[in-house]
Amino acid sequence: MRKSIKIVLALIVLMINGQIANGQSVKWADKARQAVFSVVTYGADGKMLGTGNGFFVSEDGVALSDYALFKGASRAEIVNADGRRLQVLEIMGANEMFDVLKFRVEMNGQKATALTVAANAPTNGSRVYLLPYSTQKNTVPTQGTVKESTRVAGSYQYYTLELPLQDKMVSCPLMDSNGQVFALAQQTSDDTDKNTCYAIDARFAMDQEISALSLNDGSLSSIGIKKALPDSEEQALVTLYMASTTNREAYSMLLNDFITKFPQSADGYVRRATFELGKSLDEAVLAKAEADLDKALEVSADRSETLYERANLFYNYQLTNPEKTYKDWTFEKALNEVREALTINDLPAYSQLEADILFAMQNYAEAYTAIEKVNASAMASAATWYSAAHCKELMNAPADEVIALIDKCVGMFTPPYTEQAAPYLLERARIYTNAEKYRPALIDYDEYYKAVNGKVNDQFYYLRAQCSMQAKAYQRALDDYAEAIELNPEELTYRAELAVVNMRVGRNEEAIKVLDAAIAKDASYAELYRLKGLALLQLKKNNDARAAFNKAKELGDPQVNALIEKYF
Repeated sequence: MRKSIKIVLALIVLMINGQIANGQSVKWADKARQAVFSVVTYGADGKMLGTGNGFFVSEDGVALSDYALFKGASRAEIVNADGRRLQVLEIMGANEMFDVLKFRVEMNGQKATALTVAANAPTNGSRVYLLPYSTQKNTVPTQGTVKESTRVAGSYQYYTLELPLQDKMVSCPLMDSNGQVFALAQQTSDDTDKNTCYAIDARFAMDQEISALSLNDGSLSSIGIKKALPDSEEQALVTLYMASTTNREAYSMLLNDFITKFPQSADGYVRRATFELGKSLDEAVLAKAEADLDKALEVSADRSETLYERANLFYNYQLTNPEKTYKDWTFEKALNEVREALTINDLPAYSQLEADILFAMQNYAEAYTAIEKVNASAMASAATWYSAAHCKELMNAPADEVIALIDKCVGMFTPPYTEQAAPYLLERARIYTNAEKYRPALIDYDEYYKAVNGKVNDQFYYLRAQCSMQAKAYQRALDDYAEAIELNPEELTYRAELAVVNMRVGRNEEAIKVLDAAIAKDASYAELYRLKGLALLQLKKNNDARAAFNKAKELGDPQVNALIEKYF
């Protein structure tokens, strides 16, 4: 009897010891298992790509898993411990080398049961537990010990564990004795000891994040699921800027995400209004843009900047010449808002917009006053000096005043000129020509030609030829008209002008050849016959000249009658 009692007592002791060995896991395992879930990923064709595991690390749906499971996926969903399916909302960070991924699950207003990430790494020899995914209660974790840990990627740990890992346990959480997750189980190779597995520090996975440069990250771009915005507003704004030059649909989603994440940032509302107005000027779109712009002003931490951005939008809206102006979105509204911005913060950029609006309203005198403020600042540029010259020109100011300003404009560049200076050289050539300063104009035409490496069109040769004619540089005029004709043989004005230059230098026979070639292209061009008549008169071929004049008269040339009266 005593022997039986001893055996029973021994069995009880063994059972108690077993419970003590497992007791710590029993305390937290049932609740912790609710944080572990199954993951299903899908390709672009909608077909299942793979299955795996993951677990929540925050109540709002932040979770960890392995990168390999998500690579190439266009969509993913989880199946939680209760068997409920939830969609993966966004990728929050990834590292392909260590095969970890952080993402957010769409919780639909509910809270997730989340594991706490251990602040300290377990020591070698510590008992640890792998918590598998299961929909069954009273899940028993797989026990093991820490065999070795190696420092990687700075202050993180990579673990070798004495713990058997089954096929479907990859990315399951590894827990310490306090029920806190310290690592993710990782895939082992076929030749690995079946009682040995490896794990990467959960803190490392948690610290993966999205930055402004993530749009160019190959690891992230290979996942088709939406990427989260950076946690920093500044970085998020850079991300928005970079995304705006690529996929418009993705950019639209990011704008909405930005406003959700940073509801007190005026930038999000202004950018969304700008984006929507760039797509359509439909009444409904305008109403939404108006609401965004009003909200931007309401939350703005920098009222002057938001007023400036609103004014810029109203100004650009009016420049599109809408058939019907939306509410009060006029140049006047834009002007009032930018002037209010100027009363708060007198910045050159605001004065530049004020000048642009006034110029569009054809108030050139006030526009010039505004642009003068810009040119007195560090923001002065070739463009602002050109704007000043253009205002003066439209105010019918003396030519010397206009030239002084356009000289300031071109003076912003240093010879040898590049394509950046080319438009301003061409404009100065035009202004010089209008002021009858033909030789300086020719110099600018030549500098323009060099600045664009000779890549000019027929109109350029025509303009330079006209200037050469006025400068009495007749051979240059002949050469340039010939170039214009070669580039555009159907433009008969060039041939008529070439004939005029030939006549000016006494080459009347050549002028007649040019005119006959033009007439062969269009026999109804009256001016050609009048010019031919003048050339024939110089050659003393009066009868032929009379016939040419009569033909010009027949075709309705208004100037030929005076010539007929004079010479016949």
